Amino acid sequence: MLSWNAFQNVFFTVEMNENTLTEAPSSDIFSSTFLLGNVGAPFILGMAVGYFAKKMLKLALFVGGGLVVMLFAAEYYGVITVNGLALEQAADYATGAAKASGNYLIDRLSLFASRGLGGIAGFYVGFKLG
Repeated sequence: MLSWNAFQNVFFTVEMNENTLTEAPSSDIFSSTFLLGNVGAPFILGMAVGYFAKKMLKLALFVGGGLVVMLFAAEYYGVITVNGLALEQAADYATGAAKASGNYLIDRLSLFASRGLGGIAGFYVGFKLG
């Protein structure tokens, strides 16, 4: 019959060196420490920022569309006169501001990782989900 100590020696013997639990070698790109710090966390941050950006863009479009409809209704009832050229210029300005904001967010997210791929990919996934 096999004793408990003999069983442990046969099945639970693990060779460990000093670096096993403390740190992974820098060349091990598939370690959980490397992946979480360089791929996982930037991806999650990028996804959160992308999701938020999409929701805020939708909210801004909803509010802006409501304002334009109210302007058109006020013009219909003769309360005000809407200048179409000024309205187009305001829409162009808002589009430029949204593009600049999106570019800023992507540039900022690229700083989280050494290559920035995880943060940018997360941003696009979050933007798609939002």
